[in-house]
Amino acid sequence: MEEVSSLSKSTLHELRKAKKLEINATVEAGPFQADWSSLDAYSVPRWYEDAKFGIFIHWGVYSVPAFGTEWYARNMYREGTEVYEHHLATYGSPDIFGYKDFIPQFTAEKFNAEEWAALFKRAGAAFVVPVAEHHDGFAMYDCPYSGWTAAKMGPKRDIVGELAAAVRRHYMTFGVSSHRAENWWYYNGGRDIPSDVQDPAYAELYGPAQPTCGDPAYPLPILPPNEEFLDDWLVRTCDLIDRYGPQLLYFDWWIEQPVFKPYLQKLAAYYYNKAAEWGQGTVINYKFDAFAEGTAVYDMERGQLADINPDVWQTCTSVGETAWCHIADHKYKTSGAILGDLVDIVSKNGVMLLNVGPRADGTIPEEEQALLREVGDWLAVNGEAIYGTRPWKVYGEGPTQIVSGTFNDTKRSPFTAQDVRFTARGDKLLYASVMGWPEDGTAVVGTLGSGCKLLSGEIGKVELLGWKDSLEWSREVKGLTVKLPDAVRGQGIVVLRIEYAASELAR
Repeated sequence: MEEVSSLSKSTLHELRKAKKLEINATVEAGPFQADWSSLDAYSVPRWYEDAKFGIFIHWGVYSVPAFGTEWYARNMYREGTEVYEHHLATYGSPDIFGYKDFIPQFTAEKFNAEEWAALFKRAGAAFVVPVAEHHDGFAMYDCPYSGWTAAKMGPKRDIVGELAAAVRRHYMTFGVSSHRAENWWYYNGGRDIPSDVQDPAYAELYGPAQPTCGDPAYPLPILPPNEEFLDDWLVRTCDLIDRYGPQLLYFDWWIEQPVFKPYLQKLAAYYYNKAAEWGQGTVINYKFDAFAEGTAVYDMERGQLADINPDVWQTCTSVGETAWCHIADHKYKTSGAILGDLVDIVSKNGVMLLNVGPRADGTIPEEEQALLREVGDWLAVNGEAIYGTRPWKVYGEGPTQIVSGTFNDTKRSPFTAQDVRFTARGDKLLYASVMGWPEDGTAVVGTLGSGCKLLSGEIGKVELLGWKDSLEWSREVKGLTVKLPDAVRGQGIVVLRIEYAASELAR
């Protein structure tokens, strides 16, 4: 176990006190105040509405055991779980080998922020969001309020800082994710068995480990977070904002608990006021009802919507079907499935944040690199129908039904050639993404038939993204019919670029 330099309680108290004074001063100076009515003046920045696609990164100490999920740190202390049994068989009892003992193995010796950023740019990402701190309490950045950080232990590097610089060098927008709130109860299984969670020497990492009731996967603490924990959460998050200037701040679930509400309002006011100082638009992602509607951007984990949402929203999902971090036996999605979800999400006014899980040594698994390159290849040809677009009057057509809600990302049937998704650019361009290859090579878009009331005028031109030659097409009552060149079959989803004969707004 590495030596950790922990701060005394009195020093931490003074550091938090000074930061709280700074936070209060920034909030009081405006323009945003710490109440929902003031925060309702927030508007989603143009860069985010245009971005459509970002990369999420789950990487931390949990990447060392690479078993189960990124919740290894919790489940290794819960008797009866598969992770607990695996830990006993592989590493020994949690009182002999605890989660902290993985930290020296988290070396990140092959981590190269420049290579990561280049890959994400190649994938077509417009923004990048690493997890700065997961529920496990180990910060992946140079946090001044803890000795348990990647800057001081393990890699002994400011991972988030290196990534921020590399991402910006590649002209992508940088964001961060904080999952610290759950540290209040995350390790509570270690109170019920012989484990190092009970050793006061490691309390700064393992947190309060408060008892909970209900579903162990979605526990309810018997006691809500106290003022000390909430103050620490606030000052850490505001320090993260100040330290790296992220333009997106993602929160996982559980901050929707009532006790967090005043802290969320203060945090949002601080962040939005800082953004006003920077002259940059910023985004907060939240789940469930953590924030009041209109004050931040709603995120749906591993899920989609069945129709167009009037407000911009986000799906966070992963290249793997189960775990977010690297595990040894991932079941990966296909690039076709990922792209189908992306096109569907964008047609409904959404943004996709796609996660990858690097190995403990800092390499991104070859399967994930290949998936990202395939996504990037498609976007290089068809990105015109994605970036900077807005929803059309309807999201699309076709038989494939989307199961609306969280954790449904693997429940839909594969898209077919009868499924079409629309996006628009201004008042003269419409994109129709045909989600599968028609058996006879002819795409029929029924919504755009000659009797269509949604498109009152004439179609002036129909082109195919990635194809320079002219197309054979006609518009009849049954729909817009387009003969597709066989040479583009390999694209999977093909995109028709439809130009109106006159501006729709002029009619």
